[in-house]
Amino acid sequence: MQSTPQRDTPAELRIRQLLHAMGLRYSVDARPLSDSPRRADVIFRRAKVAVFVDGCFWHGCPEHGTWPKANAHFWRAKILANIQRDADTNDRLRDHGWLVIRVWEHEDPAVAAERIARRVRSRLVMATR
Repeated sequence: MQSTPQRDTPAELRIRQLLHAMGLRYSVDARPLSDSPRRADVIFRRAKVAVFVDGCFWHGCPEHGTWPKANAHFWRAKILANIQRDADTNDRLRDHGWLVIRVWEHEDPAVAAERIARRVRSRLVMATR
């Protein structure tokens, strides 16, 4: 578990590479809200879009998440707390006008990047009106 990186995971790197190739520029591992220590994997500050690339194990993916048998109580509490923190983060960001996009690590990076790019561009157009 200690060898799992907190940032620059293969899924994050691929999505960022695709977004960059689409001409989008962003900040990596940044705090969208200055009064909160929580960090998004990718943020588009002008568009107010925060992207989180969530690992299936750590964030309780309903499709691929697993519940370890060893030290089961600890891991269940940890993963459930992560899910609750994610929901709270979503609420806080939305309350401040941010669009939150969550991508599971198992999702096709090209499809995810296209979804992100479409939403970012849409918000940028709306911001200039």
